[in-house]
Amino acid sequence: MQTVVDLTRCQGYAQCVFLAPDVFQLHGEEGLLYATAVPDDQVERVRQAAAACPVQAILLGEEVSAGAR
Repeated sequence: MQTVVDLTRCQGYAQCVFLAPDVFQLHGEEGLLYATAVPDDQVERVRQAAAACPVQAILLGEEVSAGAR
């Protein structure tokens, strides 16, 4: 699965970091680093992180292609 974070929407709430720390990491106090290719064993955690994002900044799978248009 592919993932993209819209960093213009991200407000640094870090819910994704708590739910999927192997994929999302804070860089400094508010910068977010993330893996664009999600390992198979992390897919469910990343889905939970996307659902928990207060500003819906995380796009997954098919949404990634649609968001790029």
